[in-house]
Amino acid sequence: MRIGVLGQGYVGLPLALRAAEAGHTVTGYEPDRKRFESLAAGSSYVEDIDSDRLQSALRSGAYTPTCDPEDVKGFDVAVITVPTPLTDRAPDLSCVREAARVLAARIEPGATVVLESTTHPGTTRDVLIPVLEEGSGLIAGRDFHVGFSPERIDPGNAEWRLENTPKIVSGLTDACLQRVKAFYDSVTEVTVPASGLEEAELAKVFENTYRHVNIALVNELSRMAHVLGVDVWNTLDLAATKPFGFTKFLPGPGVGGHCLPIDPVYLSHHVKAQHGQTFRLIELAQDINESQPDYVVRRLQDALSRRFRRSVHGARILALGAAYKPGTADARQSPAVQVIDRLRAMGADVTVVDPYLRDGGCQAIPFAAEESGIEVCDFDAVVVLTPHGQFDLDQLAAEAAYVLDTRGVMPTAEHIERL
Repeated sequence: MRIGVLGQGYVGLPLALRAAEAGHTVTGYEPDRKRFESLAAGSSYVEDIDSDRLQSALRSGAYTPTCDPEDVKGFDVAVITVPTPLTDRAPDLSCVREAARVLAARIEPGATVVLESTTHPGTTRDVLIPVLEEGSGLIAGRDFHVGFSPERIDPGNAEWRLENTPKIVSGLTDACLQRVKAFYDSVTEVTVPASGLEEAELAKVFENTYRHVNIALVNELSRMAHVLGVDVWNTLDLAATKPFGFTKFLPGPGVGGHCLPIDPVYLSHHVKAQHGQTFRLIELAQDINESQPDYVVRRLQDALSRRFRRSVHGARILALGAAYKPGTADARQSPAVQVIDRLRAMGADVTVVDPYLRDGGCQAIPFAAEESGIEVCDFDAVVVLTPHGQFDLDQLAAEAAYVLDTRGVMPTAEHIERL
């Protein structure tokens, strides 16, 4: 089939290359000129896609990047994988609408359009379809097919990739569902049909809301355990021995990335704006997780005062990790960055080490390379924010004057505190 993938980011590029490798002819539309030029030169900017794989797809002729919307014309299936960020804590669907306008001017009878971008229930039916119909003069479900299939990309996860992660598929009509399913059957191992568009949309935001709420729960638990003088990490290990009715989540400096800080807000905002209802648990979880970086700073501040009788101001602090999760260079919405920013705002002299972010690229933080010759003993405190595998935690434990471990990866010791 002739496939158009609109948006060549962390969702769109893997999908485009997988479709090309499955035997389809794929056009990857990327309106950002610099990104397009990088793709055309065979240089991947998506962490999970190495440049060799991109170059192979380019050489085969099965994948062609473009920044010209006219090149998308003639598609059998078009997939929208554009960003859906928050603007002033409200969902921003402008990229979805623009992608829909691009397709509306070029869609032909019998074609299929699928939205993958995360959004609130009703977006495909009430936002995407009207733009497609108005711009094309065609009727969805009669003249062309429409569906929603939420992305489930987990950056840096080598075990669960696009092709072996179950893929939810949905359609406006039964015929639409079958067209959508047929495409994803060709690129993924398992497809899971939904009963409707809204069910698929809600499933996506609920998946991340589930994680968001449970992370907030253990973050709150860790605070209470600290007050009680109880080891929360041992408590969680004990609870995890129960073989039913319990899933282990871990506390940390907050939540980050492309999903958790955003997706639950989509659901909460939509329910309140459209129906006047408050999704109280989401809003409470948001409050807890958003305040977690401040809690980390307070814990560090208390430790410096208690142990060394000094303030954060002027203290030399080594921050390990700035990405939002280990093993990636993804610093989007990273709570580690928020902790670093707050410490610097308080006058701390913070040195950041992140082997994945050697060129910076994260809110102008001057990252230090791992091999910079930094001596751990030169710092008043070390805060472990993102425990990349490259960090020598045993050496850190032996040389640091004090460590605040926000991820529970360090051994317990008199000079090491876990969150």
